[in-house]
Amino acid sequence: MEELIHIQKTFDKVAFINKRVHNREFEDCVFKNCDFSNSDFSNNTFMDCEFIDCNLSMTKLIGTGLKTVCFTNCKLMGIEFHACNDFLFQVSFIDSVLDYASFTNKKMPKTKFTNCSLKEVAFMNTDLSASVFENCNLAGAIFNETQLKEVNFTTAYNYSIDPEFNPMKKARFATQGIPGLLSKYDIKIV
Repeated sequence: MEELIHIQKTFDKVAFINKRVHNREFEDCVFKNCDFSNSDFSNNTFMDCEFIDCNLSMTKLIGTGLKTVCFTNCKLMGIEFHACNDFLFQVSFIDSVLDYASFTNKKMPKTKFTNCSLKEVAFMNTDLSASVFENCNLAGAIFNETQLKEVNFTTAYNYSIDPEFNPMKKARFATQGIPGLLSKYDIKIV
């Protein structure tokens, strides 16, 4: 990873724990079975990249560009995605753990979360329009002033969302998810 620009490379079983990698560009790269936990990847650019079976927990991404990046079966606990560069920010997550991550103030319409754990994730002032939460655990996730227009929550579970503080026109929910929309009223639905 010493080179400044990496194009169409595969990084397999790279262990870069508690390391610092700055000002690098990765285009059309694949990262497999890598451990980047507790590292500082600030001011890098990842474009059309894929992370598979990687651990990026607590990795710093200040000013980092994530442009069409897919994370599959990754640990992304505690990542502050809100610190990433906003320009062309586009991510997707499959079978990943994002507990305690933050997407505060991010514009990320049409984002797909599939089979993910999103416990205690912060979605404050986030634009999630037309996003999909497919079979995702949203226990303790914070939605406040979050744009939820046309979001699909039909298979998501354990969420608590206040419709008064989150615009959700045409959002979709399953019947069993109704208690998560009414939890602030402390009523019982049977």
